[in-house]
Amino acid sequence: MLDAHQLVKHFKGVRAVDGVDLVVRPGERVSLLGPNGAGKTTTLLMMLGAILPDSGWVRVAGHPLPKERSQAMGEVGFAAGYLPLPERLRVREFLHMFGQLYGVESLRDRIGTALERFGIAHLAGRLGTELSSGQRTLVGVVKATLHRPRLLVLDEPTASLDPDVARRVRAGLSELCDSEGTALLLTSHNMAEVERLCERVVFLSAGRVVADGRPASVASRFGRSDLEGVFLHLAEERPAGAQQTDRTA
Repeated sequence: MLDAHQLVKHFKGVRAVDGVDLVVRPGERVSLLGPNGAGKTTTLLMMLGAILPDSGWVRVAGHPLPKERSQAMGEVGFAAGYLPLPERLRVREFLHMFGQLYGVESLRDRIGTALERFGIAHLAGRLGTELSSGQRTLVGVVKATLHRPRLLVLDEPTASLDPDVARRVRAGLSELCDSEGTALLLTSHNMAEVERLCERVVFLSAGRVVADGRPASVASRFGRSDLEGVFLHLAEERPAGAQQTDRTA
């Protein structure tokens, strides 16, 4: 579903991403993790074709970027808590507009199902100005799933949500992946959330992949009891000490 090979990106003489490989298979739930400055956002933007790598290549659903980006992005849904929503449109109007752009069939039913999946059907008639930051994040997630993407990319999807709403988002995402075979690529600083939702984690440090495997295996390999311990270890460690790539089953 996603195949990225030896991605490299420089900014002002600094190698922000240094030879990253990443494969996400159909239906797989993967989290891209690492402390601030590890290269996560830059890697994610290259995988979406928003910025070009200095070297390396990306294919999404078999489409090479940037040559076939339009076709590739038709297979992708993207949501992030920092993306704005139209303030003067009602939620159902916004979703209807987006669904039309993507040629979604049976759009009214699809919108209803998507809103119910994430427990926000009651927000359908509200204007963007009437939504809290957490509610806007939820609508963004619904928007990203509306056209049945084969790959769903989420950047910190529950960062502004209270624990109960975040739990409902996790449940909705799990149901979506299980019922529709959607692959998931997630970034998050909530390690407990990642352990509940994702079957595989990829840790970056200093722009390189330093671990790739199941959450429990990665934690064990670093001598930690959970992913939070791995995260803190990488955040505290000097970049030069985290260059060796470790792949665990």
